[in-house]
Amino acid sequence: MWFDAEANFARFSHKDSIDFYLKKIKSLGFTHAVVDVRPITGEVLFNSKYAPRMEEWNGAPRGDFDYLGYFIEQGHKQGLEVHASLNVFCAGHNYFDRGLVYSGHPEWASTVYNPDRGLIPITEEKEKYGTMINPLNEEYRIHILNVLKELLVKYPALDGLILDRVRYDGISADFSDLSRETFETYIGEKVENFPEDILRWNKEGKRPKPELGKWSKKWFEWRTKVITEFMAKIREEVKAVNPKISFGTYTGAWYPSYYEVGVNFASREYDPSQKFDWATPQYKNYGYAELLDLYVTGNYYTDITIEEYKKSNNWVWNETDSQAQQGTWYCVEGSCQQLRRILNGRPFMGGVLVDLFYDNREKLTSAIAENLKDADGLMVFDIVHIITKDLWKEVEAGMKEGGNLPNE
Repeated sequence: MWFDAEANFARFSHKDSIDFYLKKIKSLGFTHAVVDVRPITGEVLFNSKYAPRMEEWNGAPRGDFDYLGYFIEQGHKQGLEVHASLNVFCAGHNYFDRGLVYSGHPEWASTVYNPDRGLIPITEEKEKYGTMINPLNEEYRIHILNVLKELLVKYPALDGLILDRVRYDGISADFSDLSRETFETYIGEKVENFPEDILRWNKEGKRPKPELGKWSKKWFEWRTKVITEFMAKIREEVKAVNPKISFGTYTGAWYPSYYEVGVNFASREYDPSQKFDWATPQYKNYGYAELLDLYVTGNYYTDITIEEYKKSNNWVWNETDSQAQQGTWYCVEGSCQQLRRILNGRPFMGGVLVDLFYDNREKLTSAIAENLKDADGLMVFDIVHIITKDLWKEVEAGMKEGGNLPNE
């Protein structure tokens, strides 16, 4: 069960709420509490010498106690593992102009290629709520590594890390001078028409569509190399602090379009170039499944089974996609089958996004059950949706149907 920092800030600034809901999720068969301690603003929910502590959110002050420490203490009393979640390449909230990028580090912001305005800092693209960072920025890399290592020193009883947003913003990022220069070094040539030789926007129709240039495939290959090598760096440094810590990550499950964010979460035994025209033969060299102790993915689909999807043929537009997607991958059952293949049999937890089911509560039960049957575990995002819409009966029914709770 995932506890988002911002959405739950007021409620879980009280110890009795933590006590109550940890007991609640334990009674429903959950095994892990994932506690978000670095939301997208880059503030943290613990005392840090490297990052500002989040003192309030939406007018609610923080509780006067050690938030993560109390989660760990009480979670362990319930027999739950407690993992800390941190957003890695994000340090600002564009809707509120809040966060590290806004309070002293504008140079960290990613440069995005906007269809209408050209190359602009992501802080000027207000429809994007997360202020994503250029993953190449060395000053920022040092900052986030310091935060991660500090966290493990402060909380030696923590069971694991789950890293979120270890990625580029999307297909339109990052087109900074630093990225251009580093990419040109990688290919050993100058990109004569930048960024058009990588990406151009076709603005015919209702929504701009990306068209790929002569260097696009090498660009995608290079970006996933950047992300995978930094994942390896994080693993090395956090394991040096605590060799027993579980090293995990969350990504969206939509692998066919996830190249847009520079991420290859597949096994290196899997060659995407055999199936996808955006992948070079070298792309497989930068899969990072083998780096992970725990992989959590977002099966965020309202169609549950392949049979159901074939009847609906729904188009799916996930958060990081530049275009809508279609196919049997985009249902829970189909996604799990494909993930099993590209991960080369490595275990994964299939995720449910609860607010997709506000208007169809019974399907939440089905989504939970299907993930439990087809994946190696279940991740539920987020507890706030269950609480505010009182979806506990549907969660309980899904846990029973999926075999995690006895029926009586």
